[in-house]
Amino acid sequence: MTVYDLHCHSTASDGTLTPAALVARAVQRGVHCLAITDHDDVSGLSEAHQASMDTSVRIVNGIELSTVWNQRTIHLVGLFFNADSPILQEALAALRVARYRRAEAISRALAQVGIGGAFEGVRRFVTNEALISRSHFARFLVSQGHVSHKQSAFNRYLGRGKPAYVPPPWPTLSDGIATLRAANGTVVLAHPGRYPLTASAMRCLLEEFRDSGGGALEVFSPSHTPWQNESFVEYARFYGFKASLGSDFHDPEESRVDLGGLPPLPYGLTPVWSA
Repeated sequence: MTVYDLHCHSTASDGTLTPAALVARAVQRGVHCLAITDHDDVSGLSEAHQASMDTSVRIVNGIELSTVWNQRTIHLVGLFFNADSPILQEALAALRVARYRRAEAISRALAQVGIGGAFEGVRRFVTNEALISRSHFARFLVSQGHVSHKQSAFNRYLGRGKPAYVPPPWPTLSDGIATLRAANGTVVLAHPGRYPLTASAMRCLLEEFRDSGGGALEVFSPSHTPWQNESFVEYARFYGFKASLGSDFHDPEESRVDLGGLPPLPYGLTPVWSA
């Protein structure tokens, strides 16, 4: 059986393993097809492709693109796209500038609640200077003893409505989909169970995602409960989405599921890799 993992992160964004180390781990874990989907960045793909040569792992181009829908951050996983697309590269350059400015604003907000030196301190955890994320700030807060673990950092400081929350500067959901499609990518709605939406709001999101050109749903994710996995399998069938899955692996210690650790897709779904 071919093992797929189409969602994970390297040091090109907020993961702690290099792309080459991710490929090596995928080999050890028996993964045959791997998408490294760094946040708003494709700089790790070349290293991953190079590292996969003469191994059992096939690398497909991937990215996790940040967008906004109804004032909420919604993540899109792009797969099988042209990484050299000028439209994609222009969009990612704009996102890098926006991310840097947001990081500065988060640092100022932390200083206002008595946590100084965050912008300098967080750089110890940043492996790509062009991409500073809230996950990096969470690691900084843990290291300084302000919280005990990463989720506490979001619950106390970085999450929506908390003292250091800064609204995201992302493109709209439809614009993000258009960017990935312009690069000939397949667009997947990432970990949909992670978004705190009512059933009616979820249907609205899925319908707008579909109508804007989205083609697949991440039905299995470590962010989902077993009940949510079943729900998104049914949503994929109802709306005619292809199905994807991914471990969302970031770090051997932090991640809930290791590479390739999710069950195979259930019978009756069309896998995103089928085309």
